[in-house]
Amino acid sequence: MENQNPVHVFATWKVKEGEIENVLNLLKTVQKESEKENGNLFYKIHQSNSDLNTLVLFEGYTNEAAVAEHRNSAHFQEFVLDKIVPLLVNREIVLTTPVTYL
Repeated sequence: MENQNPVHVFATWKVKEGEIENVLNLLKTVQKESEKENGNLFYKIHQSNSDLNTLVLFEGYTNEAAVAEHRNSAHFQEFVLDKIVPLLVNREIVLTTPVTYL
C-alpha cells in the first residue's frame, strides 16, 4: 500500500537577516512538540555551513496522513505559520519517499 510508505520532508528556510536566533528558539518548541506526534519518526534541524541564515529541516513521518496531522497540529499552526514564516525570506518544502530497493 503506497500511502503506508514513510514520508521524509526536506524544508529549506532562508531566514531574514538578524532573525536566526529567534527562529532557532521557536524551532526548539516545534521540534519538541513534533517529536511527540504519533506519526513522527524524527525531526532534525540543520544549519548551512556557508550561510548561517539557511536552515534545512529533515523530518520523517510514518505516512502521508501523519504529515497532514503534523501540518494541522496546534504547534505547527502557532509556531511555524504564525511566528516563524513572517521571519523567513523564502521557504521550500519537498516531500520524499525513501528509495529502499537500491
